[in-house]
Amino acid sequence: MAIGLLSGQCVGRGTQATAAGDGADSAVTAVAVPAFNADSAYAYVAMQTAAGPRTPGSAAHGAVADRLAAMLADFGADTVIEQRATVTQVDGSQMPVRNIIGRFGADKDKRILLLAHYDTRPWADEDPDPANHRHPIDGANDGASGVGVLLEIARQAGIQAPDAGVDILFTDSEDSGIDAPEGSDYNTQRQYELSWCLGTQYFTRNLPYTAANMPQAAILLDMVGGKDAVMRQEYFSLQAAPALVKRIWETAARIGAGATFSSEQGGAVNDDHVPLIGVGIPTVDIIEIGHPQTGSFNPTWHTMADNLDNISRQTLGAVGQTVLTVVYEF
Repeated sequence: MAIGLLSGQCVGRGTQATAAGDGADSAVTAVAVPAFNADSAYAYVAMQTAAGPRTPGSAAHGAVADRLAAMLADFGADTVIEQRATVTQVDGSQMPVRNIIGRFGADKDKRILLLAHYDTRPWADEDPDPANHRHPIDGANDGASGVGVLLEIARQAGIQAPDAGVDILFTDSEDSGIDAPEGSDYNTQRQYELSWCLGTQYFTRNLPYTAANMPQAAILLDMVGGKDAVMRQEYFSLQAAPALVKRIWETAARIGAGATFSSEQGGAVNDDHVPLIGVGIPTVDIIEIGHPQTGSFNPTWHTMADNLDNISRQTLGAVGQTVLTVVYEF
């Protein structure tokens, strides 16, 4: 993902009783929410990084994609849908896209969509050593962390079905974006912004929904495993889905995860939520932004240091339990 332009843009489980309601401010019914297993989510992150960088078209990418589809089925998804296509990048190159969707409670009209990208950056272009700028990254945080959290949520949904239908989408070709040449005009910058999130762009052009079962809301997880990470409220999310932002952050505070969720506004991020917002699905991006060291993303972002050593079970658990609670109270 890139900073957006404001002008353009394992085992073991338990349950906990929480208050639930449809609206951002309502809390009317006790709901048993499973306990999120951070060790399980961490193991799913490790599974991905063990395969190596998941750059689109690589053997590691294909192997992990196969594994993700199989795991969704094993966890009890009613259906697993794959979208495969080839799209054209801004520089004219061809980019493969393979989106993977697991549907839980497929017969339910009331739905929430959860998504994360599973591909990784082909170039460590933010690494402090220029010699690494053409090397692919492990993408433990930038990609695998969100996927790991969603796999654990899928596992829990297969054990204890939530009231709402849940679609889990693993998007492809999010992180192969190309930065616009320095000094580009607005139209050129906009063209290059569209070089990111190609899998989600394809998804929104080929939505697997009818008007009756379109998700009422969506939550994107991106870079949710960093040590001591803080999730600030992303700009486009606040503009498109303020009630959902409020609900997520209030839920985090209520369940004891408030230290990971700051009510401060973060920057605007060109991420997978932007295409979904564009087709009318209110979407919130939970992402670490506003890091005190960088002013933007985690210091490991697009560097060779984005590896398993820099993933925190505590952060995975705080984000995972918050999202799991929102889903079961939806």
